[in-house]
Amino acid sequence: PMYFFLLGLSLIDLGSISTTVPKAMANSLWNNRAISYAGCAAQLFLFSFFIAAECCLLTIMAYDRYIAICKPLHYGTLLGSRACVHMAAAAWGSALLNALLHTVNTFSIPLCKGNAVDQFFCEVPHIFKLSCSESYLRELGFVAVSSSLSFGCFVCIVLSYVQIFRAV
Repeated sequence: PMYFFLLGLSLIDLGSISTTVPKAMANSLWNNRAISYAGCAAQLFLFSFFIAAECCLLTIMAYDRYIAICKPLHYGTLLGSRACVHMAAAAWGSALLNALLHTVNTFSIPLCKGNAVDQFFCEVPHIFKLSCSESYLRELGFVAVSSSLSFGCFVCIVLSYVQIFRAV
């Protein structure tokens, strides 16, 4: 199972770096910094997806290490191939939901100052600068949801390693 999760983590890392670097390289070659509205939405969705998936997968990997060290005799029954696939699918699914909510929340605001961001990386504050309305409550709500997901992953990782250190 560890190699299955490492494969997933390497694919996530490859995907997350592939969302920004090609656009940065193209912009440096053509001396252009703008990104289109659709390109910005795609980049924000993919980057949010890969970051959330990595957080969730690192949590699953911490649980894997906890089971391997603290309950080695139950490792085969607790983390069989079916359980690993289900956990990885849950990580990817929650990351997909998080990225979808973030992207829809960000791009549902009306824009009145154009729709081109003058950077190669699409950041939410730059999109809000193009907005006509006050959208702080939307952003605050999304930050709360994303922070709770990240904090939940962090707590699970810390608890797993505390249990490992206690066992060792």
